[in-house]
Amino acid sequence: MSTVVLFEHPLNEKMRTWLRVEFLLNQLHETVPVSGSVSALAVFRIMGDLLDIFERGDMRTELLKELERQQQKLRAWLDVPGVDEQTIVSLRDRLKRQSTELMAAPRMGQQLREDRLIALVRQRLSIPGGCCSFDLPSLHIWLHQEQSLRDIQVNGWLESLMPLRNSLTLILDLIRQSGAFRHQTSLNGFYQDNAEGSDLLRLQLTLEDALYPQVSGHKSRYAIRFLPLDSERGEVPARLNFELACC
Repeated sequence: MSTVVLFEHPLNEKMRTWLRVEFLLNQLHETVPVSGSVSALAVFRIMGDLLDIFERGDMRTELLKELERQQQKLRAWLDVPGVDEQTIVSLRDRLKRQSTELMAAPRMGQQLREDRLIALVRQRLSIPGGCCSFDLPSLHIWLHQEQSLRDIQVNGWLESLMPLRNSLTLILDLIRQSGAFRHQTSLNGFYQDNAEGSDLLRLQLTLEDALYPQVSGHKSRYAIRFLPLDSERGEVPARLNFELACC
């Protein structure tokens, strides 16, 4: 049975930021519990990356706008004959609850920003080997605490990000489900089409193809060039079948 590989490409800056934050949050949850210096530095590095993103723009406002936009779309669906009203109303209520949770939450990343240990480690991450024991004795002693004490502190950091994660997960799920995969064919490794105001491209290839897509585009038009994983000996077929969804 073929292994299917899913590629996603954002078509605007908002989606680009959301996918990066989703990627970091997933990494963060995969890295805990913090059991040593390797997992600790991975957690601190991810949280530093998240804070860098939060400081570049008002992500909460963008998420609240999108939650409202999705509610408006669902209200329009209620006028469609034969639609499952119970499902639509239930989903709309979830969006409302998530908006309330996100609005009530403190400033995004505030707890992480005010934590002294995170601030100390974050300052040293750009220095090669800058987090060793003589540079950061506070981190060294923290890593020697009981695992249960570290878990409580780390779980508190993760909990402060839950309003963001819940909102982002719901929004991205709805966006991804808005586009169905369709069979497409590229000629000599190239494919282009109109994006029709979409936010996200989702593309499926089989692992056996040994190819990856290089996408360029924006909200009105996009182009995909397929390249071989083995740049020296790999080949791109004249006609390549793949699955594509515009969301």
